[in-house]
Amino acid sequence: MSDEEHHFESKADAGASKTYPQQAGTIRKNGYIVIKGRPCKVVEVSTSKTGKHGHAKCHFVAIDIFTAKKLEDIVPSSHNCDVPHVNRTDYQLIDISEDGFVSLLTDSGDTKDDLRLPTDDSLLKQIKDGFAEGKDLVVSVMSAMGEEQICALKDIGPK
Repeated sequence: MSDEEHHFESKADAGASKTYPQQAGTIRKNGYIVIKGRPCKVVEVSTSKTGKHGHAKCHFVAIDIFTAKKLEDIVPSSHNCDVPHVNRTDYQLIDISEDGFVSLLTDSGDTKDDLRLPTDDSLLKQIKDGFAEGKDLVVSVMSAMGEEQICALKDIGPK
């Protein structure tokens, strides 16, 4: 046995997977699916009949939950698709910095300062106007596959 210490460079995370497998035939409208490596919400599903080679196929039309781009995919219904773990968390808005980042208050009382303002113009305007008026705002943050983005806004009254 050797007495020297071994140091391993770990490039992995804690092992929590960003996606889970689900049979293509069981994915429904308003569900989530990964297409071309992007987490998407399914807006349309159509299933074709079994053909000469025996596989029914599912045709998915979905919208990227972060960029709102439309993506399509065709998968045999018996095969597995990746489905992203999508979480929505509400945070109270504390501050908006000049460089476009927001400061949010978590449930545990800590601050979260690594999120940018949303790119959606109407939501951006609502957040900036409400904050300028001194309202107490709660933002919904959607997270999937290591990405996070503000997706909704609630006004819980004046400060």
